[in-house]
Amino acid sequence: MANARKPPFQSLKDKGFDVVFVSHAAGILVQDFPAAITELEKALSDLELPITEIIGSGGGETKFTQRLRKTLAGMDWNKHEFVITKTVDEVPMESTSHEVDHVRRFKGVGVVAMEIEWNNKDPFFDRDLENFKRLHAEGAISVGVLVTRGSSLQDKLWDAVRKFADDRKIGSFDDLAANGYVPTPKQKTNVLRRVQRTERPMPFPDAWADNFVGNKYGQATTHWAKLQHRIQRGVGNPCPLVLIGLPASMIRFDAAAVDALEEEEPTQP
Repeated sequence: MANARKPPFQSLKDKGFDVVFVSHAAGILVQDFPAAITELEKALSDLELPITEIIGSGGGETKFTQRLRKTLAGMDWNKHEFVITKTVDEVPMESTSHEVDHVRRFKGVGVVAMEIEWNNKDPFFDRDLENFKRLHAEGAISVGVLVTRGSSLQDKLWDAVRKFADDRKIGSFDDLAANGYVPTPKQKTNVLRRVQRTERPMPFPDAWADNFVGNKYGQATTHWAKLQHRIQRGVGNPCPLVLIGLPASMIRFDAAAVDALEEEEPTQP
């Protein structure tokens, strides 16, 4: 008896990735886009996320995201702006455009579109899913793929940041600065408030980890639970979707200095 074919992205699931298919996306990929499955598994399966890149400040894409984008571009998953024009009697009446960061065209078969939301404000999920919906309705794409922080990664971020503090023996703002990280004055105030309060004062590493994770990777950012809430509400329906959550197993505790400028004040939603 021939070996049964593995479900799509099973190798990622085995490594702790969250993977959810919506609107028959799994069947479409297996039938029409097996190369897309192979390429995405290859791009994602060996990803590593150094703790210093979790700690490093924002102000642009993380090195982690840049590496993933470079890998995808090397497989012809390139940025593309879709322009859709409506005409009446050959006269253009309306034109809309939708830019997608990673688009892969499979000759004679169709198009797969992909967005990466590592750490954005969570309304970016609405933008991505609505873009996929419109592009699918116009016949421009066959499947949309969304990659974000998975449930295990979101859940383990505090532990990872706290381990960073333990490994580096961080007990003060000077220790943080010596490791390349400088909080804003507002963040310092919030940490000190927890450390110096009269009732149940917190150890500095705990107070800093609490403030850092809540400020930078909080519930209002793009992560698995926020994406699932939108899918349950039907956002993006009926576009076939593949949702992929990056796992905590990617984290690596390197010994490098944090490559960070002074931390930015968070943008108000």
